[in-house]
Amino acid sequence: MDLEREAGAVDESVEITIVASEGPIPEPYVGMEFDSEDAARKYYTDYARQVGFVVRVMQRRRSGIDGRTLARRLGCNKQGFSPNQKGKFGPEKKPRPSAREGCNATILVKMEKSGKWVVTRFVKDHNHPLVVTASGFSTAGDKDRKIEELMMELERQDQLCAGYREKLLSFMNNVEAETEELSEKIQVIVDNVRKVESEVQKHSRRR
Repeated sequence: MDLEREAGAVDESVEITIVASEGPIPEPYVGMEFDSEDAARKYYTDYARQVGFVVRVMQRRRSGIDGRTLARRLGCNKQGFSPNQKGKFGPEKKPRPSAREGCNATILVKMEKSGKWVVTRFVKDHNHPLVVTASGFSTAGDKDRKIEELMMELERQDQLCAGYREKLLSFMNNVEAETEELSEKIQVIVDNVRKVESEVQKHSRRR
């Protein structure tokens, strides 16, 4: 089964965090079974760290009945190529450094009727050097790119916070203005009541 050709396949390219695992990880093979998709994903992630590459979570095939994931493809983060970036009305822009090198290393797991997840395809070979590091990043470029992504996310969160802060200040100013207006109305009512009481007292004295 090739998820790239299957109807209902969804591309969800996302790099996942690599966590260290105790003991050597055996090499994947067609027919290897797992209890769940998460177990298969964790296994391949640990294997990738041991070998020296970063995992990218790729396409999945979903059930047309209940939306469950039926198959999942995982691969090297250097799989594929980044498209050239062109301006809408100008020449081609200078492309950003890309970690993608057209690597074909991949694994495909499929859920069987028994509920087990089985490896149905495994491509071992990479077209780039593999570097095992304690941090879990295969190259310095991967680490720098991850830092850049985190900085961009931090900037986006700062912008969201600034927007929320502006809305909160606007709300507080509106509340303050409405409170002041309400106080003025209450004062007018109090003054009118006092005038009425004063008039009543005057009429009472005349009698």
